[in-house]
Amino acid sequence: MNYFSSNFTLGILGGGQLGKMLLYETRKYDIATKVLDPSAEAPCKIACNTFVQGDLMDYETVYNFGKDVDVLTFEIEGVNVEALEKLENEAVKVYPSSKTLRYIQSKAVQKQFYKDHQIPTAAFILFKDKYSLQEALVRKELHYPFVWKSATGGYDGKGVNIIRDAEDLIPLAEGECIAEKLIPFKNELAVIVARSVSGEIKTYPVVEMEFHHTANQVEYVLCPARIDNAVTEKAREVAMKVSKAFEHVGLLAVELFQTEDDDIIVNEVAPRPHNSGHYSIEASYTNQFEQHLRAILDLPLGNTDSKVAGIMVNLVGAEGHTGQVVYKNIEKIMAMPGVTPHIYGKKETRPYRKMGHVTIVNEDITEARKIAEEVKDSIQVVSSS
Repeated sequence: MNYFSSNFTLGILGGGQLGKMLLYETRKYDIATKVLDPSAEAPCKIACNTFVQGDLMDYETVYNFGKDVDVLTFEIEGVNVEALEKLENEAVKVYPSSKTLRYIQSKAVQKQFYKDHQIPTAAFILFKDKYSLQEALVRKELHYPFVWKSATGGYDGKGVNIIRDAEDLIPLAEGECIAEKLIPFKNELAVIVARSVSGEIKTYPVVEMEFHHTANQVEYVLCPARIDNAVTEKAREVAMKVSKAFEHVGLLAVELFQTEDDDIIVNEVAPRPHNSGHYSIEASYTNQFEQHLRAILDLPLGNTDSKVAGIMVNLVGAEGHTGQVVYKNIEKIMAMPGVTPHIYGKKETRPYRKMGHVTIVNEDITEARKIAEEVKDSIQVVSSS
């Protein structure tokens, strides 16, 4: 099929920053795009060919949107799966598929999937609600400490809590949830796997993630990860096993824990471009967004190697600031070597909201990490008031 400068239209469900960065690549190749998002201020609005405002979880809205495109993809998991299934039954190409998304949308289903496919993951118990979890604690079937995860709706550190005592239970949401064994680990790692329609598979290098101690959000992503080659190989092998089990098309970001014993276990996955791959825009031969396009359009996959070491720093809204955003000291960081800011186009900031990211590239990962620290200390995402 001729995708370039033609009548072909790619539909994207979700108009946030991931969609916006995917649109950099559709513009590069002159591929026509149509985007659906609930917000009139969606970052994608200025860069797609057609923008539709609507509810991503509404069956009719998603179905009617998808009927008018040639290939449909998504940049967020919170979309109506029944509508995707109907579209697939009517021969619309949906990548990743509704089947893949069904396994991943609920963390409870996702965890059971790992168990069923002998994929290493932390031991867990599923609960239909908070009350059932509390009952299990009373009956001593569950013991402190453990990790609580909401089965649905969690993102950017929300929906995940470490529970050390009864007081920690009070603010938890009421719905379906998971109690997961608290695993002591050395590192949080991630591997992005690309898989095309015809089954070509490539993995990106293993990245290392450093988290903010209170917000439970990624602060830094480092590529390559500062780990032994044996651990690198193990991480890539586990990620490939996960990819083959899901039979996904497009990108699959596999988040992993490196345990104290250097075992690799799966935390969770995302079937789309991911925060852990943003470094690739500046540092890789083929960035993750171009790779996602190549995979879903069944074009040859690009080289996943890095040209240079890369570190990504998330720009999140400062505490105590809500309102019209201002990027304080952005000129200062732009004067630093190898520094590229990405501003997502969200006009309103609030505490810990992802507003952008900064990539630092350098021949030396240690030097890049020092500059990343300087970037983090310099730039502030604040409100104008």
